Amino acid sequence: MPHVTTGTRGEQPPPHDGRRRGAGAALGLLVVGAALGFGELAAGLLRVTSPVVTVGDALVDNSPPFLMSWAIALFGTADKAVLVTGVLLVLVLSGAALGVVASRRPVAGYVGLGLFTAAGLTAVALRRADDLGAAAAVVVGGVAGAVALALLLRRLDPAPSRAQGPAAEPEHGTDAERAPAEGAEVDDQDREPHGRDDAPGVPQAGPDRGPGRRGFVLTAAGVLAASGTAGALGRALPTLLGGSGSGPQLSLPAPAAPLPALPSGADLGVPGLAPFTTPNTDFYRIDTALTVPRPDPAQWTLRVHGRVDRPFEITMDELLSRDLVEADITLACVSNQVGGDLVGNARWLGFPLADLLREAGVHSGADQILSTSSDGWTCGTPTEVVMDGRDALLAVGMNGEPLPHEHGHPARLVVPGLYGFVSATKWVTDIRLTRFADDEAYWARRGWGVRAPIKTMSRIDVPAPLGRVGSGEVVLAGVAWAQHTGIAGVEVRVDDGDWWEAELAAVPGIDTWVQWVTETTVDPGTHSVEVRATDATGFTQPSERVDPIPDGATGWHRIRFTAT
Repeated sequence: MPHVTTGTRGEQPPPHDGRRRGAGAALGLLVVGAALGFGELAAGLLRVTSPVVTVGDALVDNSPPFLMSWAIALFGTADKAVLVTGVLLVLVLSGAALGVVASRRPVAGYVGLGLFTAAGLTAVALRRADDLGAAAAVVVGGVAGAVALALLLRRLDPAPSRAQGPAAEPEHGTDAERAPAEGAEVDDQDREPHGRDDAPGVPQAGPDRGPGRRGFVLTAAGVLAASGTAGALGRALPTLLGGSGSGPQLSLPAPAAPLPALPSGADLGVPGLAPFTTPNTDFYRIDTALTVPRPDPAQWTLRVHGRVDRPFEITMDELLSRDLVEADITLACVSNQVGGDLVGNARWLGFPLADLLREAGVHSGADQILSTSSDGWTCGTPTEVVMDGRDALLAVGMNGEPLPHEHGHPARLVVPGLYGFVSATKWVTDIRLTRFADDEAYWARRGWGVRAPIKTMSRIDVPAPLGRVGSGEVVLAGVAWAQHTGIAGVEVRVDDGDWWEAELAAVPGIDTWVQWVTETTVDPGTHSVEVRATDATGFTQPSERVDPIPDGATGWHRIRFTAT
């Protein structure tokens, strides 16, 4: 009786399956790249937000407050880069998986692209900004992805040729002549069951055939080059077209009444101590914009309206023609932890915000200034704070230069004494007088504070946390702030001992932070240092630790260092 062996190959994937999956994953990544690249190009041409940023903005705007607070606390100023990276990573992984599926079932690939496009359009509708042109960039990206998918699938599975397709001539010999001899062993690889990829009349997968593989690689290279070029051009277009993409080009006028130089001794010059004036490049940046808005100063206008007698608009040229003033003001972010670095000091140039509001004629009862940035973010500022005589500014300059793009170019609000989320609108384009009872700003809708005055705070800069110093005499130094109130004193203690007064540096006014310094003697070993500040009203910052959200952290800053 003949003996026929079937072997075990039928229990394993065909050897070309792994290569096909790899080709499918590459196909998916190329399709994602095409969608992103041409979506970026469309965004650049239309001067709207790119699809990736649109999705990121929608995630930011619709995330639970606790999640946003956690992200800011964990990642700090890197939170935006982390979010964009996360969006791209999801797209890459999803694209690779979709490519594997599409390589076997093309319809699934087109359906998946349609779902991604629908998600992008949903993001456009959900984000706070009203640039609906971003929807066009999403659609262009989806169409580009579909075209790339069609081209790549065609090369992955080329149409059958005469020699390989259903019309090819059958092999010579009858079935009987091609049947195995009696008693011969037959492996599954010698069989031609129905549905085999290598059966006569069924085209083989491109990656396993020389011409098909070369065609796929060439098409993939073309798609990659086109996508990369489109993406790079899209990102460069704002600069190439001029205006919003170029660096700050405002020519700032001299202030009508220049401030004197900083008082002697304002900066103690202690190594490791934050300088009194924070360089623009080192100034902290916390906002919800995933990409920095770049309004064109030549096209910029500020609208002042709402509960006012005389609504009006002002252009940049009109603003710069006015008598501008300078003010030394320290800004602080409400997200700043005890001992954190989300605080900085600068000399600002701008027009008094109170004078601008007086021109409009604010109605009685309009207790909120609802300002809006060019990307749709809103901020609610108490009207009485701006009108009480402090140096609240519509600022255009920072430390002798036009505002950097990252810090609000061409114009922003600066109000001393309030946390930034209720006062420091960057890229401001609209001011509407309203009431807190009628309108809620961006963070107020998420449960954060409404009026949010800055809390008295102090920080140790020297020694650095967990730093190492020589034993004996040790310098202790840091900063303290209580904007628009002023710091009256700073106390420190070592190893939970008695408190003693530190020396305060000179300051130009009550709206800035102050440096402090003192010395002590320590033995070799590990030591702790703690600091607390008292403001000009006699209030001493409390020891109780309170989280930054909803209206600012409290607690004494404490560090440990080692003396050797």
